[in-house]
Amino acid sequence: MIELLGLRAFAALGAALVLVAALINRFAPAKRPRIRRALFLYAIFGLSTITGEVLSHVEAPRVTGWGETNALIACMAGAFTCVELAGLAIFDLLLPALGVVLVTITSDITVGFAYVFATFAVLKAANVSATSVVTTSAVVSGVLALSLQATLGNILGGVALQLDGSIHVGDWVQLADGTQGRVIAIRWRHTVVETRNWDTLIVPNSNLLAQNITILGKRRGMPLQHRMWIYFNVDFRFAPSRVIDVVRTALTMAHIEGVADQPPPSVISYDFAKDNRDSFAYYAVRYWLTDLANDDPTSSRIRTRIYTALERANIPLAKPAQTVFFSPEQDEADRGKRHRERRLSALAGVEIFRWLTPEERASLLDHLEFVPYTAGETITKQGAVAHWLYIICAGKVEVRRHLEGSTVSKTVATIDAPGFFGEMGMLTGEPRRADVVAVTDVDCFRLDKTGLERILHARPEVAREISRTLAKRDNELATVLEGLDEEARKARMVHLETHMLDRIQEFFGLERTTNG
Repeated sequence: MIELLGLRAFAALGAALVLVAALINRFAPAKRPRIRRALFLYAIFGLSTITGEVLSHVEAPRVTGWGETNALIACMAGAFTCVELAGLAIFDLLLPALGVVLVTITSDITVGFAYVFATFAVLKAANVSATSVVTTSAVVSGVLALSLQATLGNILGGVALQLDGSIHVGDWVQLADGTQGRVIAIRWRHTVVETRNWDTLIVPNSNLLAQNITILGKRRGMPLQHRMWIYFNVDFRFAPSRVIDVVRTALTMAHIEGVADQPPPSVISYDFAKDNRDSFAYYAVRYWLTDLANDDPTSSRIRTRIYTALERANIPLAKPAQTVFFSPEQDEADRGKRHRERRLSALAGVEIFRWLTPEERASLLDHLEFVPYTAGETITKQGAVAHWLYIICAGKVEVRRHLEGSTVSKTVATIDAPGFFGEMGMLTGEPRRADVVAVTDVDCFRLDKTGLERILHARPEVAREISRTLAKRDNELATVLEGLDEEARKARMVHLETHMLDRIQEFFGLERTTNG
């Protein structure tokens, strides 16, 4: 007959349970549900222990048989409680503290074997024949195996998935039917997958083993990123090399949220029209997605960059060949008038052009090029040499300067419509002093030096007035940044006027004169 563990064992096991529960609550709160199982076993152990104490004071033959059975239950419950507490202490507290993380099934299997050994140990101590127990268990297991083949297949699939490490929690997977989602749990019978549509899929583990599953964005030794494709079409009037260069430049000029910088986005012409069905070439942008949960918003940002880049280059997206556009002559005339007025209004807002006559401003209209930008695009790069003046009609830009010897940039100014920038590059040819980045979608006109060159050669005195305006703007900025006093400001102004005039005359090939 098995001796009862007694109240001392009950108290010691209770103290151990309280200690482990406190540590789990402090360091592994996600494992709290496992405490309930240990608490349930401990309750059975305590009830059996108390019952045994009561039965030990009752003298009756029938009670003696009950006492032995109760003692066996108490020993079994106590042993199982010890196994549970040991499992919690080792797998949920000790190993994570040492930096060792095991899959859930590994700990479950280990605890399961511990249950088996504890059962046989208790039975042996109670002089119960283990052979009969094993034989009965084998028969029952055989019946269960035949009736639960599918469930056992899923369970074995779960064990295989976790032990071989082919799929991990957090992986983005594509199932055989094309559904994509992130693995949030691998359980004994099934794997839980959350999709981008806010749905949760319960996938039997046997299905995962029987099908080809794609793990998205995962390559050994490389960061998590998945290649995406964006398609667009341009008709044959425009050379593929030009289309590719325009779009690639727009995509690589500035970082795009959710897009990997390495490898950079690429543009390809992957096919031409077949069977005379279409009159355009097929293009594709390939980029690497870094945030797999936000594929559609990132692709939308790419499409926006493509559209504005083609608009700037006057390359329209392809239209069906049979489409015919008809506009009455009056509508065309009205449209031309509106475009002219818009350009004249843009030029009137540029301070350096206030010295020009209305006729001279009108002569610049043919040299204005409409160039839209989308939010986040870099319009000019610091250090670049480009002889364009930009006139903002709508939107806002930021002026960002890079710190010397660093790639870090600092915003030094914002320019809202109506406004302009880039005048130094157009008038003196000097490199860009800062990056200019679109904060919102921006509509602007771009003017090169050619249009102004004719005016300056015809009226060289305009260069003197423009140089004074440039010197004034530059001097006002320096006064604010450097805190110049009145005397220093005037001296600097005289120097700047002469310097600006010399630069303009040299850049446009004008006869050198003194600034008077």
